[in-house]
Amino acid sequence: MAAPLSDTPACPLKTVAVIGLGTMGTGITEVLARAGREVVGIDISEAAAARSVAALEASTAHAVARGRLSEQERADVLARVRTCADLTAAADADLVIEVAPESYEIKHRIFRELDAVVRPETILATGTNALSVTRLAADSARPERVLGLHFFNPAPAMKLVEVVSSVLTSPQAVAAVTDLAVELGKEPVAVGDRPGFVADGLLFGYLNQAAAMYEAKYASREDIDAAMRLGCGLPMGPLALLDLIGVDTARTVLEAMYAESRDRLHAPAPVLKQLSEAGLTGRKAGRGFYTYASPGSGTVVRDSLTPLDGDALVPGRSVRGVGVAGSGTMASGIAEVFAKAGYEVVLAARSAEKAQAAKARVGRSLSRSVDKGRLSAEAAARTLDRITATGTYDDFADVDLAVEAVAEDLAVKQQLFGTLDKVCKPGAVLATTTSSLPVVACARATSRPQDVIGMHFFNPAPAMKLVEVVRTVLTADDVHATVREVCATIGKHAVDCGDRAGFIVNALLFPYLNNAIKMVQEHYASLDDIDAAMKLGGGYPMGPFELLDVVGLDVSLAIEKVLHHEFREPGLAPAPLLEHLVAAGCLGRKTGRGFREHARR
Repeated sequence: MAAPLSDTPACPLKTVAVIGLGTMGTGITEVLARAGREVVGIDISEAAAARSVAALEASTAHAVARGRLSEQERADVLARVRTCADLTAAADADLVIEVAPESYEIKHRIFRELDAVVRPETILATGTNALSVTRLAADSARPERVLGLHFFNPAPAMKLVEVVSSVLTSPQAVAAVTDLAVELGKEPVAVGDRPGFVADGLLFGYLNQAAAMYEAKYASREDIDAAMRLGCGLPMGPLALLDLIGVDTARTVLEAMYAESRDRLHAPAPVLKQLSEAGLTGRKAGRGFYTYASPGSGTVVRDSLTPLDGDALVPGRSVRGVGVAGSGTMASGIAEVFAKAGYEVVLAARSAEKAQAAKARVGRSLSRSVDKGRLSAEAAARTLDRITATGTYDDFADVDLAVEAVAEDLAVKQQLFGTLDKVCKPGAVLATTTSSLPVVACARATSRPQDVIGMHFFNPAPAMKLVEVVRTVLTADDVHATVREVCATIGKHAVDCGDRAGFIVNALLFPYLNNAIKMVQEHYASLDDIDAAMKLGGGYPMGPFELLDVVGLDVSLAIEKVLHHEFREPGLAPAPLLEHLVAAGCLGRKTGRGFREHARR
C-alpha cells in the first residue's frame, strides 16, 4: 500500500521555473537565485525577458555597491538564471511559479501546457491574489500538486509570502513550499483559498473605501493620503498605493472579492473603472490618482488638482491664549503641545485637583523629553509655566481658542459647549476633539455655531503630527483659517474634512479592523498570522489585533457602531466576536485581556 502523500518526505526544490518576467516575476527570480536556486525565467516576450535580465543585473550591481554582495557572489547569482520563451524549458523544474496576468484563460492555458511538460512530482504554484486557486487546480491534471504562492512587491524586500492551499492541495506540497519560503528568508503564512487571501483581503477593502471617499469629494487626495500616513503610521497613503499597485489591478482584485463576498464595501468604486478604462492606471501609465514625471516614475508632479500653497481665502483670527478643557491624557497632551509652541494655556477641569493632576502629567512628559535630550530643562520649565491649572471654566473668559477634550459623550460635550458659550468672549473659536460624534451637534448647543469647529488630535498628541480639521455646514471661513494657522504654528499637519462619522482616519481604519475580526471569527486565519501578514505584507506598524488591544475594544466597538449607524452599510456592522469580547469585559491592554492576554500594569 502506498504511503499517503503527507507521509512522503518533501523533495528539495532546487530548480524553479518562473513564468512571467514582469516586475514581480523578476523580483521572485532574484530572491530564488540569491538563495542558491537554479532559475529558469520564461516569458513569451523576448523584450520582457531582456528587461528582466537588465533589471537583475542592475539590482545585483546595486547590492555589490552597498556591500551586500561580493562581485563573485553577484556573478554566481547571474549564472544561476537563464531565460527563454518556451514552457518546455520548465521540464526539469521541481517547482513552477506562474505570475502571468490575472486571467483565468491565460492561467488555465499555462497550467494545461505544464501538465504535458513537467514531471509528476513537480509542484505548480500560482502567484495570483485575485483568482481562485481551487478553480485553477481543478483544471489541472495534478490538482494535489497545485497551490498559491503569493509574494509581495518588491519581492526581494518584502518578507511575507502567503502559502495558499485549496481543498485539493496535498500536505506534502504545502510543506515543501513552506520550507522553501523559510530558506528564502521569508515569513510564510498559511491561508485558505479566497480572493485577496489575508493581506490583500484586508488591504483592498481599505483602498476601495479611500477611493470612494476621494470620489465623493469628501477630502482631497493629498489630505486622505497624509491622514493615513500621519494618523496611522502607514508607509504610503491609500491613493498613492493604488497608483503603485495599478488601478486596473486593484479593480480586478476587488471584482473577485465582491463576486465571492457580495459585500458592497468590496464593490469597486466607480472611479477605479473610470481611471482604468481611460488608461490612467497609476505610476506605470504616468497618471492615476496623481500625475507622475513619466510612465514608471514615482515622482509626483503638479497637476490641475494640486492645491496651491497659502490658498486661504480669508485671514484667520488672532490667537494668543488657549483654553483646554479636560483632565485626561488627551487634554494634558494638547495643553503640552500649545504651551511648547509659546501659547499661554488655561487647563481647566471639573475640579482644581483634577486640573493640577493633568498639569503634573504634562510635567512628567516634559521631564521625559529632557531625559531623552529632546528638550532643555529651561525650555521644559518655561513650557510648564505657561500652563495655568484651574477648576473652573470661568477662567476661559480671555482665551481666543477653547479646545475641549472631555469624555466622548455627546450630552457631556453639549453641556460643556453651553458653558463655553457663556464664559468665552465674542469671537473666540470653540473646538471639539471628538473622533466620532457630530461636530454640528456641539455647535448647536451654542448661540454661535459659526465659531465652532472640530480639531481631532491623535494620541499621544505631543508625538502625533496629524490634526483633522472638521468644518460643519455652519463653520465660518475665518474660523477654519484660524485653526489651519494654529496647526501650522504648533507644528501639526492639518487635513480638511467634513462633519461625518469617522472623519478620514477612523472611517478608513475601523472597517479594516472589523474585517480582520471577521477573518478570525470565520476561522480563516489566526490572530498571529493576520498580524504578521499586515506588518510584513502591508508595512503596517502594528497588526490589526495588536492595534485593537491598544485602542481598546470598547472604544473600537463604539466607533464601529457610529460608522454603521451613519452609513447604514451592512458590511460596517460590528463583528459579533468584538461585541462578545466587550460584553465579557475583555477590553484590551487596559483590562489585561482583549484578543490576547496582557500583563496588568
